[in-house]
Amino acid sequence: MYEQLFTEKKIGNVTVPNRLVFEPMGNYYAELDGSVSERDIAFYAKRAEGGCGIIMTEVASVNSKTGRGNLRNLCTDSDKFIPGYQKMADAIHGYGSLLFVELYHPGCQGIAPLNGGSMASPSGQESELIHMPSHAMTVDEIHDTVDDFVNSAIRMKKAGVDGVVLHAAHGYLLCEFISSYTNHRSDEYGGSIENRVRIIKEIVEGIREKCGDYPIIIRYSADEYMREIGKDGGMVLDDAVEMAKLFESYGVDALDVSAGNYETMNWAWEPTGFDEGWKMHNGESIAKAVNIPVIACSVIRTPEAAVSFLNKGVSFVGSARQFFADPFWGEKVKNGREKEIRKCISCLNCMETLMAANEDNGLRCQCTVNIEGGEEGQYLPLNKDGNGRKVVILGAGPAGLEAARVAAKRGFKPVIFEKGSEIGGQLNLANKPPKKDKITWLIDYYNAMIDKYGIEVKLNTKATADAIKKEAPYKIINSIGSSPVLPRSIPGLDGDFIITPPDVLSGKVELTGKKICVVGSGMTGIETAEFLQEKGNEIELYEMADDIGPGLFFQNLIDVMGRLAPGGCKFFAKHQLISVSEHEAKFKNLESGDEVKASFDNIIISLGTRSNILDSEISDIPDVITIGDAEKAGRIRHAIEGGYKAALSL
Repeated sequence: MYEQLFTEKKIGNVTVPNRLVFEPMGNYYAELDGSVSERDIAFYAKRAEGGCGIIMTEVASVNSKTGRGNLRNLCTDSDKFIPGYQKMADAIHGYGSLLFVELYHPGCQGIAPLNGGSMASPSGQESELIHMPSHAMTVDEIHDTVDDFVNSAIRMKKAGVDGVVLHAAHGYLLCEFISSYTNHRSDEYGGSIENRVRIIKEIVEGIREKCGDYPIIIRYSADEYMREIGKDGGMVLDDAVEMAKLFESYGVDALDVSAGNYETMNWAWEPTGFDEGWKMHNGESIAKAVNIPVIACSVIRTPEAAVSFLNKGVSFVGSARQFFADPFWGEKVKNGREKEIRKCISCLNCMETLMAANEDNGLRCQCTVNIEGGEEGQYLPLNKDGNGRKVVILGAGPAGLEAARVAAKRGFKPVIFEKGSEIGGQLNLANKPPKKDKITWLIDYYNAMIDKYGIEVKLNTKATADAIKKEAPYKIINSIGSSPVLPRSIPGLDGDFIITPPDVLSGKVELTGKKICVVGSGMTGIETAEFLQEKGNEIELYEMADDIGPGLFFQNLIDVMGRLAPGGCKFFAKHQLISVSEHEAKFKNLESGDEVKASFDNIIISLGTRSNILDSEISDIPDVITIGDAEKAGRIRHAIEGGYKAALSL
């Protein structure tokens, strides 16, 4: 059914075994000096093992003195790095896949303190996201940078890497040259399209001179979507098509079509509000204009969408986050096991953890749904020593389901007690707000795992001590979740009229055409507000913190607010809830100190959750492991990681 995905295709002088490309994604896995780490090798090799025909690395700096993106991105500007890339190439070749290294310089989007105090850029323009000092490059600096790219390609060829990707996307240096938004030069490197791509032409010519027919891919943003944030200029598709023709004339072997830059991040690394396939037209338009292969991405999660992309003329389907979430996507599709795919839910935990990573917190890029991602060397292979021992799991939320999956994979026999009528726990609420239907994919995945491993699930069954003891379990895992917090210190919160987000999202309470107050603007609060607004209600959202959405990752906040605000929702930050009655709420304006009264038809309280308490007769049973929200209220990653580690500890 999906045979097209598994046909060979040449890029230059190399043959790719299938049409699946693991696109570059930053990960903070390299050694501190920029060398390839064992973590890198294990991570990329797993994507090759799982069926990606091409593995592209994260950004690899061509100049570690002026072009580091962070303390742990790969580098290519010294021969000392060659052995690491050779080892990585050997690991990937062992699975029949090809390795391409993405060469880059961050330009004005780099971190100045890591790079001599000022970032090189075409015209000295600062990124409006990170605001680092930048200077306009001299022609000599441009020539030196061309040499840096060429010399890096020479090293990659020596290392046995199959080809290089020149990173001209996402607002980095080469993108800054080709984009009218960041290139305001009046010399031979600015102005016309031909001049703006001149630096790439010179790099390609230099690689051809030194490396012969070594495969070269250009990765570039077909559209920077500057208009979406109210700005003029930037890459647009018409210019990208003309550039594609020029790149082909320069002898480039393939094009990798992406979008966006740091200032338009949601169009580069999309949150959940972007639908699968939303930018297919970019890759399709460029593919029609050239005769060389085109790789393109567009939030592809399903094999149906991947095949439809190929049918539009694109040669290869690319994704980073999907193959991070499930490295075995390709193998599963090829073998008719597509129901077992663990789809990326576009939560952007990978981006959030990458941006937060530093040496003090020890954080690396993490996936919400794949705990092994980036930790393959630590967790794999799993010990298969369960020997049929029974494990009772209380609750079929994400923590309990992951514990059951991993335990079953290890050879234990999980039995899940779930008091509700379906699996998924709070995932069945999280998937209800607009654009959050991707969460359902995670529920579907666990249903497939239940079928695959024959996991026993007792629905509509509240666990009792007697029922648990009857199972005679080796261990008990408590994953009974959490419930909304209603602080008794606030008068009125014990009233029968109080509504919580689960009441609304579950359908227990249906509200339309009402004036509604939502108190609390965490992710649950703002998504509940959007859910209610879409149903024709007038919403006012109150928050005690200085800003709406305190602590939320900015991309996700921008995504929801981009729909909530235009819909008419009114926002009141710095307002502390004092008391509520059935149709009135009193707040203290923390800026003025004044008391504010507001009248509503209904009031929704979204002030977080608190762990549910296990019945005492169960908690007294020895060997109970508590995980997920039952241990501490958190996000989906916290729950799944707790389940994974609990099963690993058995």
